[in-house]
Amino acid sequence: MLLAQTPVLETIATPTLWAVTLAGIVGLLVLDFIVTRKPHEVSMKEATGWSIFYVALPLSFGAWIWSRYGSQTGVEYLTGYLVEKSLSVDNLFVFMLLLAAFAVPAALQQRVLLYGIVGALVLRGIFIALGAAALDNLSFAFLLFGAVLLATAVKILRDQRQGQGHAVDIDTMRSVRLLRRFVPVTNDYRGPRLFVKENGVRMATPFALVVMAVFATDIVFAVDSVPAVYGITGDPYLVFVTNAFALLGLRALYFVLQGALSKLVHLGYGLAAILAFIGVKLVLHWAHGIWTWVPEIPTLASLGVIIAILALVTFTSLRATRDVPDEQLAGPSAVP
Repeated sequence: MLLAQTPVLETIATPTLWAVTLAGIVGLLVLDFIVTRKPHEVSMKEATGWSIFYVALPLSFGAWIWSRYGSQTGVEYLTGYLVEKSLSVDNLFVFMLLLAAFAVPAALQQRVLLYGIVGALVLRGIFIALGAAALDNLSFAFLLFGAVLLATAVKILRDQRQGQGHAVDIDTMRSVRLLRRFVPVTNDYRGPRLFVKENGVRMATPFALVVMAVFATDIVFAVDSVPAVYGITGDPYLVFVTNAFALLGLRALYFVLQGALSKLVHLGYGLAAILAFIGVKLVLHWAHGIWTWVPEIPTLASLGVIIAILALVTFTSLRATRDVPDEQLAGPSAVP
């Protein structure tokens, strides 16, 4: 089921499959809220266990997709999942900076991340539906999505070269400024509570501010990630499940990679290359619909390119930071 060969809204999903999938995702989110109901610091053992689970689950689902719908659909799913997982690591950089900037206590960090994941899932669902409608009704939507990805790639590359890849200025965030304008904020955290009442006055907590900031960044990430996976597959169901599986494991993955994130100093270059590659893929797909002699990039080739890029930037990042003390690694742009 190559992207160029199928109608945009053709999907493998029946209403039953959609219902089972959504129920499963809601069930996993409920499980995560139960796990985090009592604030506590996450041990490496706990984080590793959940990370293994959230990698094994989408890979097992991919094996089912492959056996049930064929190799082409299976490759589309796995490629889309790999793209979304790599972009989700970029989310973790920003989450790391936000948690540090708001001085979120270690015991509350996983609950903040969970709120961010829920917000991201809702936003991705909306963007996926809008994207499917656009691709189905607007012939130039592929060109538009390609242009968005190319522009994003240029911005990431420029920020990376200037050492500004993941800078966060809380005071300039509109969501934070808006909440502070209408609701007074307490000076300290009150556990995982978003709002408290003191002396008859309803007040927000710093926990509410960081959640608002995470939601704001979710919007930015949704704008990038949804067009990226639509560059791999035109099936809205596959787009959704790859996004969902990539996001569900973020809470645990954050604590596993927390120490290693700062060493991935070249990840920005890799993400820029991936987004630019998929942007070109979308533009070629649009052009092929007008001029049939224009070549297209097969999904299997896309998978190979993406794996190669991620392997290369991981190798170069680790090589560049092998002699740099951990305390000098402030973020992904610490080493040019």
